[in-house]
Amino acid sequence: MDTLSCVLILLLTCVVTQAFLSIVVGRNKAKYKLPPGPFPLPIIGNLLALGNKPHQSLTKLAKIHGPILALKLGQVTTIIVSSAELAKQVLQTHDSSLSDRTVPQALSALNHDQFGVGFLCVTPLWRDMRRICKNQLFSNKTLDASQYLRRKKIEDLLSDVNQSCISGEAVNIGGAAFKTSLNSLTNTIFSIDFIQNSSDTGEYKDIVMGILKAVGTPNMADFFPLLKTIDPQGIKKSYACYIGKLFHVFDNLIHQRLKLREGTNYVTNNDMLDALLDISEDNSKEMDNEKIKHLLHDLLVGGTDTTAYALEWAMAEVLHNPNAMSKAKKELEETVGIGKPIEESDIVRLPYLQAIIKETLRLHPIAPLLLPRKARTDVELNGYIIPKGAQILVNEWAIGRDPESWDNPNLFSPERFLGSKVDIQGKNFELTPFGSGRRICPGMPLAIRMLHLMLGSLINSFNWKLENGMKSEEMDMEEAIQGLAIRKSETLRVVPIKISI
Repeated sequence: MDTLSCVLILLLTCVVTQAFLSIVVGRNKAKYKLPPGPFPLPIIGNLLALGNKPHQSLTKLAKIHGPILALKLGQVTTIIVSSAELAKQVLQTHDSSLSDRTVPQALSALNHDQFGVGFLCVTPLWRDMRRICKNQLFSNKTLDASQYLRRKKIEDLLSDVNQSCISGEAVNIGGAAFKTSLNSLTNTIFSIDFIQNSSDTGEYKDIVMGILKAVGTPNMADFFPLLKTIDPQGIKKSYACYIGKLFHVFDNLIHQRLKLREGTNYVTNNDMLDALLDISEDNSKEMDNEKIKHLLHDLLVGGTDTTAYALEWAMAEVLHNPNAMSKAKKELEETVGIGKPIEESDIVRLPYLQAIIKETLRLHPIAPLLLPRKARTDVELNGYIIPKGAQILVNEWAIGRDPESWDNPNLFSPERFLGSKVDIQGKNFELTPFGSGRRICPGMPLAIRMLHLMLGSLINSFNWKLENGMKSEEMDMEEAIQGLAIRKSETLRVVPIKISI
């Protein structure tokens, strides 16, 4: 059978299926009242309404239909909430009923959908993995004990920037942040650097970017379940290739560590890998090598490019707003001392630096729609019914720019957080860049430390100027979608100037 015939049969199948589902939905509509939304087209529903920047398109639709709206994305009923009040209902009030995940078809490669903590539904395995993350990997006690590792990576970052300073070359801020974030994580997990030199950056960045792209690329198999076995766009195949490369690295590192642990003179590194292997030896049902690999996948993929994007946005905003840069430098000079890298213990004494990070994540949440949730049961929300099985998206980007919650919402103004009790740890629903409730990002405590360390050290150790004599007001501050994340559309490249002490 030729390709054209296959496509025609596939389209006919979709048409018949959609017609059948439309009849079923029409008969069952009386059972529940869906939120308002644009009228869906035959077969594809509202897919075209998403555009190439879904968070912005959905914000515009919310202005027309209200802060809760329903879309039909192929065969998937999707509910989008765009206000802090409704986000609180989804993430807190009805957290237990709306805490499952819509799992992208790509993640079924190598059974990652059955083990990955990010997209697992709420099961005993998920609870075990979350408990391990919270109590043993990302507890304050554990992170305090490993802060010397992050201090060394910040020193490496500043050394690399200093070399650019000497040569007069511009620094790719996103690339430098990626290397620092990845090596900080791999030291915390394995006690080694994944990136030894600049030539290594491309290999690991390609793996992480490939995984993020596969998960974030609109996949027809996710909108039309009949296509899941076909993988028409080859997205699952692509994801399988990248995750396979990552697992190969993990397999080698785990094997090496196990061999070392067999020796009588082995001295533990007290890193995450040793902690996970200790758990595995005590209770193989709770943790084994397979689960370790899937967990490490989520930690590395979720904690590298996302942190790099956030740092790049923060640097772009303070360069675009020189007054904010001046205030940050003054605070750092008075609190830490000019030209010195900051310590994690300094962060609590740097309210303006904290405000810059909050304001950056308000305007540029790295996952603008967070990760999709899925209704476990029918749930009433704001007078409407979210039906069982529906996908729920929280438009964090829209909430961060909602004039009902923020004065001058499109203005970068860290001052709005000075003296404010609003934080980014999931308790204030007008600002939840890491999510909230039981599905909050498990690596948030580490990400917060790294963002403050990198930004504070870069600001305090160097002055910065834009390439080619560009002025701050001429900077390109447009967004681009990369997988599930927002990055700057134009790479931030800036020239460091050594501060005279």
